[in-house]
Amino acid sequence: MGGASRRHALVTGGGKGIGLAVAAALSAAGIEVSVAGRDRAALDAAVGSGQAGHALIADVTDIGSMQEAVAQAERHAPIDILVNNAGGVETGPFARLDDAAFERQLALNLMSTVRMTRLVLPGMTQRGFGRIVNIGSTAGLKGYPYVTAYVTAKHAVIGFTRALALEMAKTGITVNALCPGYTDTDLVRASVETVRRKTGGSAEAVLEKLTSANPQARLVRPQEVAAAAVWLVSDAAAAVTGQAIAIDGGETVA
Repeated sequence: MGGASRRHALVTGGGKGIGLAVAAALSAAGIEVSVAGRDRAALDAAVGSGQAGHALIADVTDIGSMQEAVAQAERHAPIDILVNNAGGVETGPFARLDDAAFERQLALNLMSTVRMTRLVLPGMTQRGFGRIVNIGSTAGLKGYPYVTAYVTAKHAVIGFTRALALEMAKTGITVNALCPGYTDTDLVRASVETVRRKTGGSAEAVLEKLTSANPQARLVRPQEVAAAAVWLVSDAAAAVTGQAIAIDGGETVA
């Protein structure tokens, strides 16, 4: 794919969900892939199934852990592609989200992206090539109730993406964000089950309500996000930078 077969990608949160789908798609495109995360079994399974080449244990909220993961990945090959996928959400009304909750969400969803990018950027700059793909969310493009801290962090990721893209525009490095809507992952399925238990309704009814914001009335497939990531890291997307691309069935324009 335009020379990308000789490149090496690091995917954080690469053991499951969107991260695993991205890792698998990049591997299928001939890219060497290292996946980082906290779940050793999931990472090893990704490597064992051929969806990734290398497994790295890392906590993206711990700078020392991130430094070690990058160092381990670079023992295999320089990191040409970074996919900042690791993240998570805390829910609750704003009145119950204290400063600590905001700090946790900013550390997990924003500062992990900032710090991981900072670790790989010097090498990319030196080599004159780099692709940074930040997995954002429609929560970075619009508001949702009861996830104020998460929405705050994801909006900041989009701002970071746009600003850094302009700084790096003449270096051969592109910086973009993919913003999925509700996606068919274990995390979303678990959320559906939690709501079902609390409300006493059916899983189908909960899922229907969840997908009602999507004009296509369905969950996004992880593979759809992955396909966009593969395109963004290719030579064909060299002129695409600073973009926050919604993958949401039209939710953000409805």
